[in-house]
Order: sequence, then structure tokens, then C-alpha cells
Amino acid sequence: MAASLRYHGARPSADPLPNRQIAPAAAPSWRDDRYHNQRDAHSRRLRENWFGSCSIADGNRGDETNVLLKDYYHRVVEGLSIAVLVLDRNLRLLFMNPAAETLLELSFRKAHQLALPDLMIGAEAFIAGLRHCLSSGHPYLERELQLILPPARIITVDCTAAPLLERDPPVELLLELRQVDWRLRISREENILAQHHTTRALVRNLAHEIKNPLGGLRGAAQLLERELPDPELREYTGIIIGEADRLRNLVDRMLGPNQLPNHGEVSIHEILERVCGLIRVEAHAGIRIDRDYDPSIPTLWGDADQLMQALLNVVRNALEALGDCRGGVITLRSRVQRQYTIGAKRHKLVARLDVADNGPGIPPEQQEQIFYPMISGRPDGTGLGLSIAQNIVNQHGGLIECASRPGETVFTLLLPLGKSG
Repeated sequence: MAASLRYHGARPSADPLPNRQIAPAAAPSWRDDRYHNQRDAHSRRLRENWFGSCSIADGNRGDETNVLLKDYYHRVVEGLSIAVLVLDRNLRLLFMNPAAETLLELSFRKAHQLALPDLMIGAEAFIAGLRHCLSSGHPYLERELQLILPPARIITVDCTAAPLLERDPPVELLLELRQVDWRLRISREENILAQHHTTRALVRNLAHEIKNPLGGLRGAAQLLERELPDPELREYTGIIIGEADRLRNLVDRMLGPNQLPNHGEVSIHEILERVCGLIRVEAHAGIRIDRDYDPSIPTLWGDADQLMQALLNVVRNALEALGDCRGGVITLRSRVQRQYTIGAKRHKLVARLDVADNGPGIPPEQQEQIFYPMISGRPDGTGLGLSIAQNIVNQHGGLIECASRPGETVFTLLLPLGKSG
């Protein structure tokens, strides 16, 4: 059983891959002093030259007025938070504003005159739609379009393209891209929380309806057992009592922890190490556990025992998903998120704990149901481990998310840091 530990450093990465779904940073305003400090000078000159080459002359206005208009339009486009690109008939880049540089993570100086297909991977259908937009002169719209940018960054955007009708046929295309990963993530998290709250209410009502008659059933069986003279007949009442107890325990497990949480300052890395030690004992020799921690994460306010139970359920689920396969790897990763939104609430600091495995993955039709009680992908599974973990994390103001594909499944636990989150 192999294990490795890697520390991420005193500060987390400025933009690790899991952070890609945070709200896209708005382009700095042209009034902001940071604008002139951050923007690449050559890219800025290219944009200014492009605006200078645009013909907006109006015979009713003087040259000075036209110059002022160009400067005004330039500042407006520079200040937009929507990515704006202008392409020629061959889809080569003629112009991009600072928001487009932020979205593509590429400066205008490097991207100038590059073809759009060179900036995206596997976007043939999207490129074909843009070409049809140019040839037909009709606008082209896409909603929640996934684009793969080099090296392997995936973003989701709403896209609007329209030809610039200065000539017939048009020779330039205006492309607007608005990143919607953040909005989709918020919507998905609110949906998960709503589903969980609905499920919890259903389970509580179901537990009430089951446990009340169970108590009467068990009591009647105990009274009957006292009146039966034959020991063989008492065996049947013993079965009734045993099954009633088993069903009551199952209902209690569905409800989750029934004790008040004992909150205090908790080191998440101590919990991760304890969980790692337990899983190392349970796993066979072919499973490796990698640990990648960010030591700068401060303590959080919570119940250490409950948080350990939640993490243990998630990590044990990863171990069971790997089964007996050789070369299985479980990765425990910790990072800190700043100004992060969970559901509808924004937190200054959030601990992000990733539990990743290289198993077969979760079938797409099951991914929306894995946090429901009694839902399991294994014949011998109870379907309660992930449901209980989600309930515990929700009680701490957090959330568990899951992303899965063949060869990689990642469960992400998001926990607010500090007493107030």
C-alpha cells in the first residue's frame, strides 16, 4: 500500500484547474489605475491602431468630433466585461478587447492575425456556424457552448456572432462571448441544495411514519413472547423484534447523526491524515494514496467527528469504486478558495477538498442521483454513505459536488472557513 504526500506551498496556485468555474474576473475599468499597469502596451497599441483604421467619419461632424467619437467607442469596448472579437473572412483575429484576453488567457499581441480554429480545440461545429454566419449574413447564436482552449481548459460560453454589414458580402464578423460557468455552477449548487432539503424533509416524514408503528409492533412482540410457553414459538417473536430493530436502525442511519454537533476549531489536514490512515488499512496493496495539501489553509469551525465521518464516507466510496484493480490511485487534495459562492451565499474563504480516483467513473444517468438515500451503484451498497456525508457538510454550511468521467471521478467538499463562514 503506497502513499505519497506533496505540499502545495505557502500559497495556493493563482488559477489551478478546479478554480476554472469561479466567476470570471471582470476586465478592469478604463478609469482604474490597474488598467494601465496590467494591460500589455503593444496589445493596447494594436487595438488603438485598429480603431484608428475604422471609418466612422460623418460629413455633418468635424474631424475633431470624429476623433473624439473614436476614442469614446474605444473606451466603451475596452471597458466591457463581455469578450468582443472581430474576425476577417478567414476567421483571423483582427481585434479583441481586454475581456477577451482574460477569457482566452492570451494577449492580443500574441493572438493578432491568428485563425480562430488555432485558438480552440475540437470546435469544428462552432467554426462551421461562424462561416455560415459570414456567408449568409444572418446572426448566429449558441447558448451554453462548451469550448476547449489550449492546453485542455474547458469553458462554457453564451455566443453571439453577427457580420459587420459595411460591405456586401460582409468581410468581417463580430463575435461576443460571455462566460457562464459561474452562473451554471451557482444554478447547479442551488439545485443540489434544493434536492437535498426536499429529500431530508421526505426522509424525516417517512421516518416518523415508520418508527411509530414499529415501536408498537416491537412492544406487542415482546408481550407476546412473555405469554408463549413454547421456546420454539418464542423464536418467531425474536425474529419480529430483531427485524423491527434492524428497520429502526436503518431509518436512523437515513436521518444521519442524531446528536447535537460539538463545534470547535478543526484542522482539516488532521482529519485528512486520520482518514488516510484508516483507508490505508482497508485498501489492498495495489491501491496508492497520494496527498497534495495546501498548508496555508486555516482552521475551520465545525464538529471534527462528523466531518471525519463525512470524509471517510467519500474516501471509502472512492476505494470501493476502484475494487480489486491494480494501479488504482486515490488523491486527497486541499486548496483554499477566495470570495467563493456556495448556493446563494458568498464566503470570504472556503476550504476545497478533492477526493479523486482513477476508477471506471459513475454512469451519467446516476450522477444526478448519487446523493439520494438508498441509491447505490453496487449490488451490496446501502446508498447511505454519500447521503449522510452531504447532510453533514450541509450542516456546516458547505456542499459536496461530483464530476465524473471514465478514468477520473472527483468528489469536491466545499467548507466555509471561520465561525461565520
